[in-house]
Amino acid sequence: MSAAYFAEFDTVRYEGPDAASDLAYRWYDKDRMVFGKRMEDYLRFAVCFWHTFCWPGSDVFGAGTFNRPWLMGPQDEAAARAKREAALAFVEKLDLPFYCFHDVDVMAPADSIGAFRKSFALAVDHLEELQAKHGRKLLWGTANLFSHPRYLAGAATSPRPEVYAWAASQVRDALEATHRLGGANYVLWGGREGYDTILNTNLAVEQENFGRFLQLVVEHKHKIGFTGTILIEPKPHEPTKHQYDFDTQTVYGFLKRFGLEGEVKVNIEANHATLSGHTFEHEIAMAGALGILGSIDANRGDPQNGWDTDQFPNSVEELTLACIEIERAGGFTTGGFNFDAKVRRQSVDAADLLHGHIGGVDVIARSLLRAEAIIKDGRLDAFRNERYAGWSSDLGKNIKGGDLASIADMAVVNNLAPQPVSGRQEWLENLINRF
Repeated sequence: MSAAYFAEFDTVRYEGPDAASDLAYRWYDKDRMVFGKRMEDYLRFAVCFWHTFCWPGSDVFGAGTFNRPWLMGPQDEAAARAKREAALAFVEKLDLPFYCFHDVDVMAPADSIGAFRKSFALAVDHLEELQAKHGRKLLWGTANLFSHPRYLAGAATSPRPEVYAWAASQVRDALEATHRLGGANYVLWGGREGYDTILNTNLAVEQENFGRFLQLVVEHKHKIGFTGTILIEPKPHEPTKHQYDFDTQTVYGFLKRFGLEGEVKVNIEANHATLSGHTFEHEIAMAGALGILGSIDANRGDPQNGWDTDQFPNSVEELTLACIEIERAGGFTTGGFNFDAKVRRQSVDAADLLHGHIGGVDVIARSLLRAEAIIKDGRLDAFRNERYAGWSSDLGKNIKGGDLASIADMAVVNNLAPQPVSGRQEWLENLINRF
């Protein structure tokens, strides 16, 4: 039943901007060269398990609306196997190279730690077979350390050491599975690594435990020979009121404190960026400036909602700015664009899953082409370089090498009287819009 769910649809192909079919790529030409790479190799698209195949279409006011065959009936090993088969077939149908998962996404539910490990091991065996069958690869794996009630007060930041130990077991197995499946990255998503009230929280203990947990993960990565990248996904105040991984700069400070800034990078999600009060491109640019850009979760939020709506990206304008910053940061190495996005609750048909991903792929592909045109045009970077050119002058160099008193004396001796210089924001915005 799961294999037949998408059987009526042909493999999605590039047909150009004037494509007659709604189920075709108009801009994603995977073999087109962009910034010196094939578009497929530059963007490295992935489909996620959780929203696409695990979410039943429920919300806080109502039950699920998606009658996917693998969601109907008992959620046992047979259902989990059907879901895995449908997922990898779907990724192949989209002709995208990668997928991503949490451990609980791909396995049958289990209560005891022994049963949990056994169920996950069965899933990994099957995924290895399916990757070979469908010719797909794993962009990253992770462990779900937030959904189960045991994690109501966090995982690495839980006040209970037995919860910490269970989390360590999940991460150990998920990291080793990612390594076995050839995953390019392993993500640590701290869904509840934070707190709701200071009245019952010991910040010092939680921070130390969190930092030590990250160190343990990095140590185990090297122990097992995993050469992929360890990633943290910044997220502000949802679901907990005070998240320790609020944004990219916060995460970097945390990594620096525990000596991990050379070991761990960030997986930036667009909707998390905007929830933190930043723009998507700001978070990417900050990661690039700090040398920790790893991967991207592509989605968007709804500005009229205050939570993470995980909608498919649909703004070429916003994604063009993001693609400019990705290229400025040197592009992806092990990372890529994962669609951490879900169709709307009323989008109940199999075709809606295809439309959502096709639209997201094309928006990003078209944005990448616009970013390439803007960077090749040169005027944007030329203006920015000119704006900071003073730091390459003798004065700029002397300031960099001086102490506070000598710098202050330079201002006096040279009788400096700096005048305002336009940042030309409106001209720059007009320039971008012409593309």
